[in-house]
Amino acid sequence: MQVGGLSLFQALGDKMRWHQARQGVLAENVANADTPGYRERDLKAFSLSEVGKSSAMVTTSVTSPTHISVSSGGGPAAYGSNESGNFEITPSGNGVTLEDEMMKVAGNDMDYQAVTALYTRSMRLLKIAIGRGG
Repeated sequence: MQVGGLSLFQALGDKMRWHQARQGVLAENVANADTPGYRERDLKAFSLSEVGKSSAMVTTSVTSPTHISVSSGGGPAAYGSNESGNFEITPSGNGVTLEDEMMKVAGNDMDYQAVTALYTRSMRLLKIAIGRGG
């Protein structure tokens, strides 16, 4: 049996991929903070009931020939991307508040580090249990 097949490791791996995909979406929000008409986006919250269901990619779309086409780094589409209901809208129609986005980025980074530490410690515990670590 492979370690990746254990439900704990599968859930932790999916959670790390969700955080990576969210980081890409949040980076796009920050990058488009001055783009007229741009509305901030975020991923729907991670759910353990959706672990291992989809492998599609979250991507951005070009709405104007002057925009640069980018990808958000390959997050599963099962997490879904949606526009946030921001109350601050500038006269140009932009709905991104940099302070809020940077707080989300910092929180996402801390959560990713916590999941990574849990994954690493679980692997170490498993190695100790089978006699390969100490």
